[in-house]
Amino acid sequence: MKQQIEALLQAAIAELKAAAAIPADLQPRIQLDRPRDKSHGDFATNLALMLAKPAKQNPRALAEAIIAAIPENNVLAKTDIAGPGFINFTVNQGQLIAQLNAAWADERCGVPLADQPQTVVIDYSSPNLAKEMHVGHLRSTIIGDAVARTLSLQGHKVIPQNHVGDWGTQFGMLLAHMEDTLQEGNSEALELADLETFYKAAKKRFDDEEGFADRARALVVKLQSGDVYCKQLWQQFIDTSLAHCQEVYDRLGVQLNRSHVMAESAYNDDLANVVTDLTEKGLLVENQGAKCVFLDEFKGKENEPLPIIVQKKDGGYLYATSDLAAVRYRVGTLQADRAIYVVDARQSLHFQQIFTLSRKAGYADASTSLEHLGFGMVLGKDGRPYKSRDGGVTKLADLLDEAERRAAELIASKGTDLSAAEQANVARVVGIAAVKYADLSKNRTSDYVFDWDTMLSFEGNTAPYLLYAYTRVYSIFQKAGLQLHEVTGDFVLATEQDETLANKLAQFPEIIASVGNKGMPHFLCGYMFELAGAFSSFYEACPILNADDAALQQSRLKLAALTARILQQGLALLGIKTLEKM
Repeated sequence: MKQQIEALLQAAIAELKAAAAIPADLQPRIQLDRPRDKSHGDFATNLALMLAKPAKQNPRALAEAIIAAIPENNVLAKTDIAGPGFINFTVNQGQLIAQLNAAWADERCGVPLADQPQTVVIDYSSPNLAKEMHVGHLRSTIIGDAVARTLSLQGHKVIPQNHVGDWGTQFGMLLAHMEDTLQEGNSEALELADLETFYKAAKKRFDDEEGFADRARALVVKLQSGDVYCKQLWQQFIDTSLAHCQEVYDRLGVQLNRSHVMAESAYNDDLANVVTDLTEKGLLVENQGAKCVFLDEFKGKENEPLPIIVQKKDGGYLYATSDLAAVRYRVGTLQADRAIYVVDARQSLHFQQIFTLSRKAGYADASTSLEHLGFGMVLGKDGRPYKSRDGGVTKLADLLDEAERRAAELIASKGTDLSAAEQANVARVVGIAAVKYADLSKNRTSDYVFDWDTMLSFEGNTAPYLLYAYTRVYSIFQKAGLQLHEVTGDFVLATEQDETLANKLAQFPEIIASVGNKGMPHFLCGYMFELAGAFSSFYEACPILNADDAALQQSRLKLAALTARILQQGLALLGIKTLEKM
């Protein structure tokens, strides 16, 4: 419906240009919004206000001219003007019912496949290996997964890339410490818990022990040069760490697996080529022994040029080098139309530099979209980065354990007729969902405060509330002895609550389009919260199983079933399972 109204407005603008009522060179961006106040119609636009000044016309008079120029159609039931020149549109009920029918018949609930499907490479999660994933990896992992699922639903070819940190100084540090450990006769076989301790011991030596840091850096160069012995030791850390990561991914319900790992080390053979290529293109200069690129677009506070260091004085490479190689690979080999990076917002400058340099070097042309989806930090109630009880970084596995434990206590406290096995399953689903949803429901660009009490509440915009809303709809069909897909009959929008719920259901494709375009999962969360609220109002005001006649009963069952399907589809896009009873 939104696209149809936009097309009608485009036709109206073309008509006004042809009649010389507005300048022919105006190219307005038509923006339609959903008013919160139902009295303002189903859609509203400020188009007349935007065009009034360049067209040198009164906004209300221009709004009247736009309305008069809209072609005859069966989409709009009413069009009127509000305030200084806003145009409000009320959709024809028949058009709304047609959209409901389309959603009912479609396994994607009305979400259209993209007219021009793209190849989208999306870089997310990206933990540093050789130590456990921690709470700082949560946002990238689940935001990236939600965006990837949404784009897949739209018919795009999505290629996840888990750009794990398995290269660099920290691995030289670990190799140096492992060499000494082996010389002392200790086993090479290390469990993950030992790796965590091992990392801390190596880091302490790197910081405190004379000569250890230089030795570690030398081992990094050997590793990057392909030394067989170094690579053998290094591989032990990688295999163990990736196995741990997969356990966490499986618990979180994200779709990443080992096949999606494209680590820093995967680009090692191309790093020297990047340096040579940038040199040949006249972009690379030597500065204090290091090879750097200076771009005019990036200056420091004192207007000094900011370097992109591509190769260190000792011959080692940096994040910038592997990121440039990654752009070459993603665009050149994977043929990305869109390359998305779901990475901490604090890396914004780094990616601005990498994207700008990639274009100057010819690794990505103007047809390829390079996007940094930055996100804020997870904070504790003290407003500082979230920590464990002992003040250390919280391991992600420990956080999920705690979530399941608290969910189990919550379920037990409310009293239930579920079996022990069923309670354990509900606790797993609710606990993990609560952690994920609390994050995904916040604007990704903002920091948010991690609060167990809020995220496990059955009130407000939370996972437990939405999971319960789904079970509430499902229970109606249990009472009726029906499956969701077994309802027949036509949609009949007899009351204001019927129509309000129908309008909310019809918004689903618009919301998915926004999430896919902007990488904002919180749009979907907010929508599902509003949908659950609209269904609650509908349920209280409109008899379903006891409706006045059979046709109305079937219609309301269909509205309820479509609500359940969209809630289930929406939660699935967030990587959250639904429950049939709680």
